Amino acid sequence: MDIATIIGLLGGTILVLVSIVMGGQATIFLNIQGILIVVGGTLATCFIKFSMKEVINSVSVVMKAFRVKIQSPEEIMEKMVSLARIAKESGLIALENEKPDDEFTAKAFQFLADGFNEDRVQELLKQDLRSTIQRHTTGQKVFKGMGSSAPAFGMIGTLIGLVQMLANMSNPNNIGPAMAVALLTTLYGALLSNLVFLPLADKLALRTQKEQETKSLVIDGALGICRGLSGMVLEETLKVHLSPKDRLKVVPNKAKRAQTS
Repeated sequence: MDIATIIGLLGGTILVLVSIVMGGQATIFLNIQGILIVVGGTLATCFIKFSMKEVINSVSVVMKAFRVKIQSPEEIMEKMVSLARIAKESGLIALENEKPDDEFTAKAFQFLADGFNEDRVQELLKQDLRSTIQRHTTGQKVFKGMGSSAPAFGMIGTLIGLVQMLANMSNPNNIGPAMAVALLTTLYGALLSNLVFLPLADKLALRTQKEQETKSLVIDGALGICRGLSGMVLEETLKVHLSPKDRLKVVPNKAKRAQTS
């Protein structure tokens, strides 16, 4: 689990609730009519903008904001160099015995073990990567759309409340409470947008970028193995995926170099 996402959501929610409780009567911030307008309207526009399948898939996609399963580039690079040595010694068929946890990496190994040529391996893996990025991009658009719609429906709820208030101004004592209720929908929309929808869309965009980087590293590693590169040469080739700072952390192992030469 991504602790940062959990801390952000729970921390922001708790801070808002604590501030409400400290300010006095907390029940005045609960308005069913406002919740129905904001939540219902946001979901309605979401189904108008996107298909049913895209909306449902966005829920599973956004779960990546709570999960941390992406390996670091250094770990992937070390694994690819190790596999290059295995392929050099025992042939590509030996990669069939490797069972990585990552589905994309396992697919790359299977293609190599099955004897696919370099162009075919590159085509299949890049197509898989493009499909993944497309799904994630759609998920981001869904939550960004919800983030933009929630404040708008909050304002709509406020306008509805104001109309109802102005229509019943015969009793001045009711104006203040009615105005407070009308403003609650704006509060609901702002909170949902800025605390939930938009932050989750941004976190998903970051996860997508990281996943694209790691999968590109896997693709280049698989293509290098397919070309028959030694571990040392493959290591130097894959270093382009690392930042200059991270490249300094990768200390070549002389024993491994001697084994691959």
